Amino acid sequence: MPKTTPFHRCLAPMNHVGIWKNWSGYLVAPNYQHSILTEYYAIRNAAAIFDTSPLFKYRIIGEHSSALLSYVLARNIGDCKTGMAQYSVMCDERGFVVQDCVVLHVEEDEFWMTTADPALWYLEQTARHLNLQHVRIEDVSDDYGILAVQGLHAANVLGQLTDGIDQLQYFGVTKANIAGKPVVISRTGYTGDLGYEIWSATEHCIELWNLLFSVGSGFNLTPIGTTALKIARLEAGLLLMGVDFYSSRYAWVDDQRDTPLELGWGWMFKKLNGDPREFRGKAALLLETVEKSNRWKTVGLVTDWHDYERLHRETGIPTNKHEVYREATMSIYRRGSANWEYAGYASSFAFSPLLQKPIAIAKLPNDLARPGTEVDLEISILRRPANVLVRVASLPFFNPPRKTTTPSGVNLNVR
Repeated sequence: MPKTTPFHRCLAPMNHVGIWKNWSGYLVAPNYQHSILTEYYAIRNAAAIFDTSPLFKYRIIGEHSSALLSYVLARNIGDCKTGMAQYSVMCDERGFVVQDCVVLHVEEDEFWMTTADPALWYLEQTARHLNLQHVRIEDVSDDYGILAVQGLHAANVLGQLTDGIDQLQYFGVTKANIAGKPVVISRTGYTGDLGYEIWSATEHCIELWNLLFSVGSGFNLTPIGTTALKIARLEAGLLLMGVDFYSSRYAWVDDQRDTPLELGWGWMFKKLNGDPREFRGKAALLLETVEKSNRWKTVGLVTDWHDYERLHRETGIPTNKHEVYREATMSIYRRGSANWEYAGYASSFAFSPLLQKPIAIAKLPNDLARPGTEVDLEISILRRPANVLVRVASLPFFNPPRKTTTPSGVNLNVR
């Protein structure tokens, strides 16, 4: 039987569609309202709340906690000081991605981590391999619920319940109290917008939910499902494991694997040459960096609207732009090539409500990955393949200043 999150009792009456899906064994809603756009615009224009509790959660404690994460994570955890969070990636010995994660450095020798796939055995085995005796790894997945409060007025909502929200920096972490109950708040999220994530002990989750909605009604605080979240994350150029990349541990061949550099995460390794750490996959990543041997690049695609509209008009059907979101392989061909010369593929495709045109995340060979390059994307119209003109674009598609700057105009008058 699927499990339910600590917030399910509050969310279930709000699910007007009555559809639930599985996320890591938990029931989650793809959308709560009949209009996914209503949920999407709550992110961009108001405040949205998303239950991210199904993520696996770990607490890594002890004198050797930093040493363990320094070896497990390809990005240098030493740059993540107490009171900061870090988006990072685990690699195998050959430099292929095992999975991505978010790490919160909450105390000097205490880190909290979320992952999409189980990581307890992986962390414990690595600690034993390195003979790190002064570290404890706890699976706290059932002990905490996590709510993401995202969007234009996210700080206004949280600012009614606890102090210091308007001063919390991007990827900052703080321990706080809400109605006398301890929580951990990070300025993180998966929407590419201003946002926060709140860890609450399971027994306090219902009270937290009720408090958020009691102060959030004036800012149109709206629960969102996975579909609106995924449209927002695509606009933000954020990759989804199992869709835009796969864990190397489940791959049969290397064409199913990616390195961090091939996924566009080279920014994590700007100091790689001077990094004294020995972490898993370092030698392979160094070699790839020096030899520039990445096989492809992860890029954005923007569809030529006139060509997209023409293809629909010629078949006699309306141009499809209402709540379009796909997680499927879509082939890409070299523009103007004979016999549709295959070049790569798109993995996520959506009509962007913000840009008012279809966009995608794709993988292309190096010679086609330059912004502005034109290629053909295969779409389906009346169940028939058709090629539409798309242009390579840099990621992200949407990157508002409010995501990283200190929130201005936070209303703290209501307590």
